[in-house]
Amino acid sequence: MVMKKFAILFFFVILNFSIPCYSEDITPTIKQDEKKEAIIAKDEEFQLLPDTKQSFIEKVEKNISLFSENLKERFSIWLSRSTKYIEKMKEILTEKGLPEDLVYLPLIESGFNVNARSRAKAVGPWQFIESTAKRYGLVIDWWRDERKDPIKSTVAAAEYLKYLYKMFGDWSLALAAYNAGEGRVYRAVNRFGENDYWNLLNTTYLPNETKNYVPKYIAAITIAKQPENYGFDSIKKHESMSYAEINIPSPTDLAVIAKCAQVDVTIIKELNPELKRWSTPMNVQNYTIRIPEEKKDIFMSNFEQIPSKKRFSHDTYIVKKGDTVYKIAKKTGLSTTVLYEMNETEIFKQLKPGTQIMIPPHDKFTPSNEDKFYEKKSVKKTKVAKKKSSSTKNRKKIRR
Repeated sequence: MVMKKFAILFFFVILNFSIPCYSEDITPTIKQDEKKEAIIAKDEEFQLLPDTKQSFIEKVEKNISLFSENLKERFSIWLSRSTKYIEKMKEILTEKGLPEDLVYLPLIESGFNVNARSRAKAVGPWQFIESTAKRYGLVIDWWRDERKDPIKSTVAAAEYLKYLYKMFGDWSLALAAYNAGEGRVYRAVNRFGENDYWNLLNTTYLPNETKNYVPKYIAAITIAKQPENYGFDSIKKHESMSYAEINIPSPTDLAVIAKCAQVDVTIIKELNPELKRWSTPMNVQNYTIRIPEEKKDIFMSNFEQIPSKKRFSHDTYIVKKGDTVYKIAKKTGLSTTVLYEMNETEIFKQLKPGTQIMIPPHDKFTPSNEDKFYEKKSVKKTKVAKKKSSSTKNRKKIRR
């Protein structure tokens, strides 16, 4: 036990003094009461270790025990999964001037699961909620959710973390803000009067989850950097993401792309997890798709031989006399949103009999609840039904 504590302490000392951080000049951005000292200061290191080390190590040890004992099987899966993405993510963080150890943050956010979705509707390896994702340039629409893209979401996460560090001037607080939101941490810091995450743990200003967030993160780093020391001896390693990016006319079925690359469609979906449908998006003129790097030449050769009309699958609804968008939705069982996503808006402004409306191919599209048609409930009918029900009950009472 003593040796394990020494190993943890030695690791954190190395962590504090050997990792460069985002070094852009920091200007105070949080206003303080005039009676309190300014709390923002420029920091040139990835500083997470407080001066009072013992209580800090105890908090980290608790999380190390959680990961290496109670959740060992699950954490092994997370470590294994991380090997697919970690090298590419490190490159992005380094390019953005951020500490590369931030690459381990998805361990405690999502377990590096690109399809992870929290109860708060945060999605992807970096667990972005929709508003923050869009603020940092990620596209979320009917066709795609770029929060699931391990590359694009890492770029967005790097920009967000850079913003948080600039705001707080302290990495522990920046990470706390990543968890709880900058607004909540901003208010906590101002109420407390100093920018010390560890002292904030003794207050009621932060949620319990946020109080445990940085210790949990450092515990994850500790194990990830020396897994054998904590009983993780046989972590299955995956090949790091390797791909070629091809710009293709959109839309194109993923099955067609897979056939041209001579790989299974699951490989195309794995390389492009942001794609939610059977094809590349219809709402862009061109789309950059990822395929296995070694398949680029054969893909280009095969793709050019497929006529553009045979690259995209869809079913067709023929407009009947008296049809409206609502009636077509009812007949097809699809929401009006799906109809508009599949067709240009202009086509619905003057519907004429014989007009062909594109709808998703039934054999490649499984509609979610949001994609299905639901008949509108008439307010008047509902009120009449309630009145009749009430009147019937009253008559029964009178008869008694």
